[in-house]
Amino acid sequence: MAKKEVDGEGVNIPNRIKALPVKRPGPIVAAVIVVLLAAMLIQGLITNPRLDWPTVWKYLFNENVLEGIRYTLELTVISMVVAIILSVILAIMRKSINPVLRGVSWFFIWFFRGTPVYTQLIFWGLFAVLIPKISLGIPFTSVEFWSIDSNVVVTAFNAAWIGLALNEAAYLSEIVRAGLEAVDPGQTEAAKALGMNRTLIMRRIVLPQAMRIIIPPTGNETIGMLKTTSLVTAVPFTLELQFATNAIANRIYKPIPLLLVACFWYLLITSILMVVQSRLEAHFGKGFNARPVGTKGKQSPYDPPYPGKSDGEPKDDVNKINQTTFAGLNA
Repeated sequence: MAKKEVDGEGVNIPNRIKALPVKRPGPIVAAVIVVLLAAMLIQGLITNPRLDWPTVWKYLFNENVLEGIRYTLELTVISMVVAIILSVILAIMRKSINPVLRGVSWFFIWFFRGTPVYTQLIFWGLFAVLIPKISLGIPFTSVEFWSIDSNVVVTAFNAAWIGLALNEAAYLSEIVRAGLEAVDPGQTEAAKALGMNRTLIMRRIVLPQAMRIIIPPTGNETIGMLKTTSLVTAVPFTLELQFATNAIANRIYKPIPLLLVACFWYLLITSILMVVQSRLEAHFGKGFNARPVGTKGKQSPYDPPYPGKSDGEPKDDVNKINQTTFAGLNA
C-alpha cells in the first residue's frame, strides 16, 4: 500500500488518462518469419538424404578424428601461449624509449602482418632446406661450438606451431598495445610517485587494468587460431582435425558427412572457448561494472528492488546508476 501511495497508484485523481500500450505487430511478424525459416532449415537438414547422417554418427568418434582433435587443441594452446608472451614483449618494445627496440618491434609486426599465414607456414616447412644445420659459434667465422641438424629441431609439428605463433603474435601485439594505451597515464604517474620501478608498474598496475580491454579480442583471436590450424597442411602437418576428416572422406568417397563431422567438433570447441572467454571477461571486469548507489545502500524487504534507493526514499524518482566505477586496482 505504501508503494501505491508514493507512486500515485490508487489515489483519486480526477480525469485520469488510461493510456494503452502502442501495438507493435512488427516484432511479432519478424519472430514468426524467423521461426518458420529456422524450422524449414532444421527440417531440410534432417530429411536431406545427401547429408548421410548415419555416416556422420559412424565417424563422429572415430579414433583418427579424436586424434586430430587432440593435435588441433595442442597446436591452438601452444601457439596462443607463445603468441601471447611474444605479443606482450612486442607491445612493450613498441612503447620503449629505445629506438632500436621500437624499430625491431615495428618490423616484426609489419612483416608477419603483411604476409599470408599460409605462405609463412610453407616457409617453415622448408626451414630445413633453407637452413640445413643450426649451429652456435663465433659470428662471421667458421668456428663452431655446437651444431644440430635442422630436421631434428624443426619437425613438422614444431614448424606448425612456430609459424602460427609468430603470425598471431603480430596481431595480438597491436591488441595488447591498444589495451596498454587505454590505461590512464595518471595510474603510472601515481605508481612512480610511490617509488615503483617500470617493470613493477607494468606487472602490477598497467597490465591488470588493460586486461579488461585485451581479453575480448584475444578470445576472438583464440577462436580464429583454432580454425587456422586447418592450414598447417602447408608445412605439411597431417594429423590435425581437418586433414583427418579429409583423409577419411577421400577413402570412403563421402566428403559431405565428414565435413559435418569436422563442423560439429569445431563448433563444440568454439562454444567451450566462448564460455571461457565470458568468464574471463567477467573476472577482469570486476570493479568496472555500473551498480546502483543510495544514501544507505539498504533495501526494504517489503518493497520490490529500486536501484539507488534506501528505506524512506521516494521510489518514483529516476534510477541513479554509477558511471563506470574503478575499484580495487589502484596502487
